[in-house]
Amino acid sequence: MTLPEELDRLRDRVDALPWRLATPGRDGAVRAVRSVVDQVEDYLLPRLRDLDAPLLAVVGGSTGAGKSTLVNSLLGEQVSTAGVLRPTTRTPVLVCAPADRGTFADGRVLPVQVTVTPALPPGLALVDAPDVDSVVESNRDLAGQLLAAADLWVFVTTAARYADAVPWDLLRTAADRGTALAVVLDRVPPEAAEEIAADLTGMLARAGLGAARLWVVPEVPLRDGLLPEEQVAPLRGWLHGLAADAGARAEVVRQTLAGALASLDERIAGIAAAGDEQVAAAAALRTAADAATARAAASVDEGVRSGTLLRGEVLARWQEFVGTGEWMRSLQAGIGRLRDRVTAAVTGRTTPAEDLAGALESGVEHLLRSAAETAAEETVTAWRALPGGAALVAGRERELATVGPGFTEAAGRTVRDWQGAVLELVRGEGAGKRTRARVLSWGVNGAGAVVMVAVFAQTAGLSGAEVAVAGGTTVVGQRVLEAVFGDSAVRQLADRARRDLDERTEALLAAERARFTELLAGTASTEDVAAVRAAAEATARARG
Repeated sequence: MTLPEELDRLRDRVDALPWRLATPGRDGAVRAVRSVVDQVEDYLLPRLRDLDAPLLAVVGGSTGAGKSTLVNSLLGEQVSTAGVLRPTTRTPVLVCAPADRGTFADGRVLPVQVTVTPALPPGLALVDAPDVDSVVESNRDLAGQLLAAADLWVFVTTAARYADAVPWDLLRTAADRGTALAVVLDRVPPEAAEEIAADLTGMLARAGLGAARLWVVPEVPLRDGLLPEEQVAPLRGWLHGLAADAGARAEVVRQTLAGALASLDERIAGIAAAGDEQVAAAAALRTAADAATARAAASVDEGVRSGTLLRGEVLARWQEFVGTGEWMRSLQAGIGRLRDRVTAAVTGRTTPAEDLAGALESGVEHLLRSAAETAAEETVTAWRALPGGAALVAGRERELATVGPGFTEAAGRTVRDWQGAVLELVRGEGAGKRTRARVLSWGVNGAGAVVMVAVFAQTAGLSGAEVAVAGGTTVVGQRVLEAVFGDSAVRQLADRARRDLDERTEALLAAERARFTELLAGTASTEDVAAVRAAAEATARARG
C-alpha cells in the first residue's frame, strides 16, 4: 500500500478507538487522537497528494498579540478583524492569490473563510488563526487544528508575553514535530529590542528551535490600523520569496512533512499505551465482578452443604413429613398415597411432601437473594475503587448495589425448575425396574423430597447409616431410602441434584453479574489497540 493509503488506515484505526472508561490517561489520549486525526486529514494526506500546492503559513499566537494586525499589514488591506475585545478571531480567515482559490475551495483546511487578494503571490496562503490561549475552548482547539495543518508557523508574541507558558507549549510541539517556524516579536520597546530579542533567541535555541527565523517589530503607532511598511517589509519579502522560489518552498514543505510523519511514532505509541490502560481497566472491572459472583456462588454452595437451610420451617416440615409416618405408609401401600391425593383434593390442604418442598423453595430463594445482594454490594464497592469504575456506577450506586428488578421472580423459577428436575431424576431412576417403578408411582413426590433434603444435609451426607438433618433428632433410616433406590443410588441422586443446583445458581448469578459487565460494552479491546499499532508500523514502513 502507498503512504497515503497507510495513513488513511491509520487514521481510521486511531479514530475508532473507544474511550469509555475514565482512566488517568484518557483525556490526554482523546486530545492526542483528535490531533493525529486532524493532522492526517488536514495536512498529511492533502500535502502528500499535492506536493506542489501553495505553501500554507498559519499565523498564530497569544491573545492580543497582534496576529490580525500583522496579517492585514502584510497584505496592505483589512481582510481580518482586529480589535480590543477578546476573543476577536472567531472564523479564521484564509487568504490566497486568486489563482490558488481552487486549492482551498474544496475545504482542504476547515473551517475557514477563504478570501482572495492580488496582494499575495501564487504559491502562498496565509491563515489568521484564533488565539492559542483563548478563553473559548473551541477557539483554542481550532487554533491547534490549524497549526497542525500548516506548512509553516508564523508565531506572533509580544515583548510582554513571550515567556508565557501556553505559547511555549505549542512551540515545543512545533519542535517535536519538526515544523518550520518563524517568530514575530511584536510591540517591543525600541530601547529594549536588542536585549529582549537576545533572550528570546536563547529560549528558542534551548527549546530546539534555533533554526527558527525571528523578526522584531518595534512598538510604534499604527497607520490606518496597519503597521508601518518598513516594519513588515522584511517578513513580507521573506514570505514572497518562498512563494517565488520553488526549491525554498519545497524545502519548507519537506521539513514540516517529514517532521509530522516522524512524530506519529511517538504520538501513536502514547495513544496505544492509553488504549492498553483502557483494556487493563476493563479487565480489572470484569475480574472484580467475576470474583464477587464466584464468592456468591461459593456461599450458596456452602449454605447448601452445611445444612443451615435445614432449620426452622424446613426442619418443622421435615419432622412432620417423616415423623407422622405418612411417607413410610405411602411407600408401603399405594392406598396411603392415594388417600393423600384424595384428601388434598377434597380439603384443599397440601400434603406433607408439598409443605416440605415449599419450605425448601423459600429457604433456597432466601439463600440465593442474600448471596446475590452481597455480590452486588461487593462489586459496587470494588468498582468505585478501580480506574474507570467510579464513573460507571456514579449515580446508580443504590440501584446496582442490590439485586435487579427481575431477580425475585428468576430465583423462584430457578428453585422450582430445580425441584422439578429432582423429581424427574427420581422418576428416571425407577424407570425399567418393575417393583421400584410401582413404589415410585405411589411416592415420587415423597422420594423426591427426601432427595432434596439429602442435598441440603450436612457434608457427611448419606455416607453413614442415616441422614441427620441440621442437628434434629428425627432421622430417616438408610433402609427407607434403600427400599426405593438402594444406598448407592440415593447418594448418586443427591450428588446429581446438588450439581444441578450449582449450575442453576451460577446461571442466575451470571445474569446478575451481567448488569455490571453490560456497562463495559464497547470498551477498547486488545485487538483494537493491536490494530492501531499494526497500522502505525505499516505507515512507518511505507514512509521508508
